[in-house]
This record gives sequence, structure tokens and C-alpha cells, in this order.
Amino acid sequence: MLGRGLMLFAAMFVLVVVVGITQGAASLSLILVQATAFALIALGLNIQWGYGGLFNFAIMGFLMVGGASTVFLSYPVNPDFWNSDGPMMLGRALAAFVIGVALVMLARRADRIGIRGKWKTALVVLAWFAGYIIYRTQIDPAAAYIESTAGFVGGLGLHPMLGWAFGGLVSAVIAYFIGKISLGLRTDYLAIATIGISEILRALIKNMDWLTRGTMTVSPMPWPTPLPQALQAQGFSIPDSFVFARLSFLVVAVIVLAVAFVLVQRAYGAPWGRMMRAIRDNHISAGSMGKDVTGRQLELFIFGSVLMGIGGAILSTFTQIFDPSGFQPINHTFMLWVMVIVGGAGNNWGVVLGAFLIYIVWVISDPVAQLIFLNLSALGENLGWGAIPEISSRALQARVFVLGVVITLALRYAPRGLLPEVVRRG
Repeated sequence: MLGRGLMLFAAMFVLVVVVGITQGAASLSLILVQATAFALIALGLNIQWGYGGLFNFAIMGFLMVGGASTVFLSYPVNPDFWNSDGPMMLGRALAAFVIGVALVMLARRADRIGIRGKWKTALVVLAWFAGYIIYRTQIDPAAAYIESTAGFVGGLGLHPMLGWAFGGLVSAVIAYFIGKISLGLRTDYLAIATIGISEILRALIKNMDWLTRGTMTVSPMPWPTPLPQALQAQGFSIPDSFVFARLSFLVVAVIVLAVAFVLVQRAYGAPWGRMMRAIRDNHISAGSMGKDVTGRQLELFIFGSVLMGIGGAILSTFTQIFDPSGFQPINHTFMLWVMVIVGGAGNNWGVVLGAFLIYIVWVISDPVAQLIFLNLSALGENLGWGAIPEISSRALQARVFVLGVVITLALRYAPRGLLPEVVRRG
């Protein structure tokens, strides 16, 4: 297995070199940064699926949460908001939210004063309704006021890496509540539930214009490293400035990925990892041995979601724009599942390899398809068959075709992935 891994990573290195020669250093550095972020996200999915067998299709939602969180923390301060009545109105909305939560919690403890059965259920429903009304009476006028005066809240102007950490923290909090609700479901129902949760998160972020600007997008996002414009001011040429700026960002992203990889890998080889694999393989037996199956699955769900939130924050920071409309299920959910399946679920090395392989194939399939279609079109014209119409759109569609071919071949010839999970016994 070690020899196979070295051979595959050597082949990946050759592929990267070929892409660098054909696409140029600037394009290669861009691809590598984004592939690194996707590798971090795939590592989070591997924690959930590879370690725990949890079907999570809410990946896109956590990526959007990470991006929105880093906007709030690291985007420059919006003085129009802070110099208006917006903060005070949001403070009242927060107080109303706390009151609503308190009402629901009190209603859930109504059995302590003798209210039980249907009466307790009715009281809880009434508390939810009252809390919702109280909150909406404060948040709706606050949102309308902020959008009409300051546009949106803006950020706090802190370092982007703090924004990445905050994205992971917010994702963890959301994952906790999602897990408490959903992890009791059977596997197929969990998948359906997480799809719905992802769409709920996307709808909220797209429509909360007062907080995220919604579809109007937020840009430019600050980098943790010098931007190309800053390097150009220091005398770098335009091509060199993009290369060195992206390489600097790549170093930071690789460090984050390496730290996460080491922690996850150590956990995988520890007693905690063995317990998680036992729960994954037979949760009934693990439960009969006294293991808290749902509690341990909740840990996996939260840890994986943290990496997804951080990865989403890195992607939004690197592209310098947070656009909720730019998140698509095929790019930010399906492709990540392909990375884990092709690389090898349960094997962190395989997942990282699969992430880089699939993303590079995804990116270069467009120009390669365009080149093939152009040559075929020229040949067709020479033979009198006519030119191929809409080559650009056809080349984009070829991406999905290539991705389908890759996963089909992988499932046929390497059903457990390029680097399958290795469990050492004894």
C-alpha cells in the first residue's frame, strides 16, 4: 500500500507539473490554492462519512456559513452602519431572540409544575409561536432600516484568519443543533434531512441582505497575505505579482491543511478512532458495549463541519468575493463526495489525493474540451460538415461528463478508492 501511495502521489506531481507548463505559473497557483481548500473540506467529509458512515449532503450550506462568517469578522468596518440606529435596533432584536428562547425552554420544563402530556405539547407550541412573533417584531424593522440606510452591517475589520476560525466556530454551533435533530434518523433519512438543511441555510444567507448583502455580493475580501496590488506597488510586474501573491496564500492554506491533517490522522489512530470505526461498522454492537453512539456521531458531525466552515471561508477569502448565488450543489456538494469516494473513504491520504486529482481534472477539462472541439470544428468545416456551434457552453458541459467518467472508472476498478482505508489489527 505504501508503494502504491507513493506511485499515485508521484503521478499527481507529474500532472501538476504538466498543468503548470501548459497553463502557466499564475493559473497553477490559483488551482493549487483552491484545491487545497477543497482538500480541507473533503477531509471534513471524510471524518463524517469515512469514520462514522454519516451521509451529509449539507456541505454547501456549511461552506456558505463559513464564507458569511468571515465576511462578518474580517470585512472592513461599515461606518454608515455603526453611526446609525442599526446597532441599537439589532440589540433589541437579539434581546427578543433571547426572550423567545427562554420562553421555549421554560415551556419544555413545564412538567416540573405539573403540566404534562398534551397540555405540555400545546404550551411548547404556543411558546414557539410567541417567541417567533416577539423576534420578528424586532428583526423586521431593524433589517429594513439597515438595508435602507447602511446597506448591510459590514464587518469588524479583523484579520482574515480570525474570520476563518470564526467560520469554523459558527459551523460547529449550527452542526450541533442540526446533529441533535437529525442524527437519530436512519441513514437514508439523514441524507434527505441534510439536503433540506443545506437549502434552508442557502435561502437564509441569500435573503439576509442586512447581514450578508445577499445576491448583491460582498467584495473585495481582504487576504491574510499581501494582495497582488500591494506587490505591484513594491515594484513587482503584474504577472509576477499574481504568482507570488497566490503562492503566499498557498503557503498559509497548506499550513492550515497540514495542521488539520495531523490532528485528524492522530485521532484516527487513537482509541477514539477505533471506537468511531466500531460504531460505523456495527452501531448496535457498539451500543450494547455501552458506547454513546449518537453522542459520538454528533462529535464526528461537528468536527467535520468545522473543517467545512474553515474551507468555505478560505475559498471566499481567496476569490475576494462572497456571492451566495455562486454556490452550486454540483460544485460544492457532489464534487466533494466524488473526491472522497475516488480517493478512498476512511483514508486521509487518499482523500487529499482525490481532492487534488478531481479538482485539477475539473478545472482543466474545460480548456482541453475547448481545444478538442475547436479542432473537430475546423476539421468539420474542411470536410464541409459545418462548424460546431456554442463551443464554450459545450466545453463547460463536458466537465460534468468527465467527472462522471472518472467516478465510473473509479467505482469499476477501485471500488474502495485509489488509496482505500487500511485498518491495522493486533
